[in-house]
Amino acid sequence: MRLNYILSDLGIGLKRNLSMTIAVVVTIWVSLSLFGSALLAHEQVNLMKGNWYDKIQISVFLCTKDSGGRGCSGAEVTQEQKNRIQQVIESNPDTAPDGVFTESKAQAFESFKKLYKDSPIVSTVTQDQMQESFRIRLKDPQRYQNLVSAVAGLPGVDTVQDLRQYLDPLFKALNWLQVGSYLGAGLLLVAALMQIANTIRLAAYARRREIGIMRLVGASNFYIQLPFLLEAVLAAVIGAALACGTLWMIVYFMVMRQAQATFRVWQWVGASETFRVTLIMVLVGLVLAVIPTFLTTRKYLKV
Repeated sequence: MRLNYILSDLGIGLKRNLSMTIAVVVTIWVSLSLFGSALLAHEQVNLMKGNWYDKIQISVFLCTKDSGGRGCSGAEVTQEQKNRIQQVIESNPDTAPDGVFTESKAQAFESFKKLYKDSPIVSTVTQDQMQESFRIRLKDPQRYQNLVSAVAGLPGVDTVQDLRQYLDPLFKALNWLQVGSYLGAGLLLVAALMQIANTIRLAAYARRREIGIMRLVGASNFYIQLPFLLEAVLAAVIGAALACGTLWMIVYFMVMRQAQATFRVWQWVGASETFRVTLIMVLVGLVLAVIPTFLTTRKYLKV
């Protein structure tokens, strides 16, 4: 009997506020989609950083006859200079154990030929024009400036190259994109919260007499609030389901089928990250439904 009443009351509430309920569903759909996209962007940035920062090496290129670096004097690097450079690198506290590798002119020339195998420039370059170099792995890729400053300018050093100078602007742009997504999602979530509260307030006001009678006959607060709670939860679940479906479609069509096939060098978000994000989205949707419902209906329980 009680279940029948609750379901009947739920049906009446949905009919009375159908347009508002649809608006709530759409608002939750859009806001959770943007919120989930922001979370997924955060996962993607972390994957990119983990994939690339661990592989970042500092490359110390040594002087040739044609080099113009400040450590060069128009002559090839000497063996004594190479030994000094290697000693500075290996003794630096930021250098990883067994993290120093040398690349000879022959090795550099082989890499060059593989990289430009389809270009006519290969025939114009000789092995003697290649630069010897040291490749250094760091204990912490975030701490690279100390080693760069220690090596740059040493006699025999032409240039010091660190991939972070190219990757950091990309990650900064992605981080700003994340911040913008979170701000937009936050505003939409607040809008969804207010819209749910307004919908429940109107529904409770329209049934204030029934609520008063139920309170007088001894109905519990939770029993009175349950139809309103179910109404809000139903709208939130539908909106969250649409948002999760939208996110999965974006990941499948834009990431799995497009990005992963085109940009194989990056590690991309997949099913596990998307599933984790959708769980968070559903939880946030339920919180958006439950909190304003309890707070709004409390006013009409005092008779």
